[in-house]
Amino acid sequence: MPHSINHLPNRTQKPRSNGMTFVLDKGLSIRESEDFCQVCSNSVDVVKLGWGTALVTQNLEAKLEVYANAGISVYLGGTLFEAYLVRGQLDAYVQLLKKYNIDTLEVSNGTIWLSDEKKQAIIRDLSQEFKVYSEVGSKNPNEVIPPYKWVKVVVEELEAGAEKVILEARESGTVGMFRPSGEIRSGLIEEITDQIPVDKLIFEAPKKEQQVWFVKKYGSNVNLGNIPPNEVISLETIRLGLRSDTLMDFCSIEDPDFQQMTRDRSISNDE
Repeated sequence: MPHSINHLPNRTQKPRSNGMTFVLDKGLSIRESEDFCQVCSNSVDVVKLGWGTALVTQNLEAKLEVYANAGISVYLGGTLFEAYLVRGQLDAYVQLLKKYNIDTLEVSNGTIWLSDEKKQAIIRDLSQEFKVYSEVGSKNPNEVIPPYKWVKVVVEELEAGAEKVILEARESGTVGMFRPSGEIRSGLIEEITDQIPVDKLIFEAPKKEQQVWFVKKYGSNVNLGNIPPNEVISLETIRLGLRSDTLMDFCSIEDPDFQQMTRDRSISNDE
């Protein structure tokens, strides 16, 4: 849609590799998926069928077709990968992906124990045939991983063949990059992004306050994940400065009208 409003930030367009929005589908019906795509498919790049929901979703093929027709890639939740792996059934998991023509997967170890070496070997192997997103961080809120370890693991998994690395937060936004209160571990994130290109990272940010923080920090085209379906349009307004949280971040300081409004506001506040 062409915009008549000036000075909106330049958003990448699909198919994009930066500024991606990853949506968490926890069990939408086919009709809900159709409605969702009708409203915001241009703003969605990837849908994750959360956890093991793919195994208990009726008419899964029809639902996958809805997303495919809307130009949205789909992959199955990392927990399902772990459920197969811990049972020694990785080959069966691969066959499941092929059955449904899914070309993307997540390699994670947020719940099970999996050595770094084994995880990297799996990434190297699967990335020969699939687009692999790896995930770093524990789902256990009591497990605190030091920043140097985050950086080391992310670098190694990118080198092993991961397309991008997802930084864990869960759907609650209370683990991994975040404290149990939902507060952002900003020092951790800054240390990671000081050493790793931001466009190689996907920040899970299910809460509006978290989305705002990342957009303010890294710009409109930061990759964000675990976005609830009903928050996609809201997130896009945050990315474009069309919500109060980021409106002033994306106005042009060269615009005379903006400069005048800023002066008027300063005078009003002084009074």
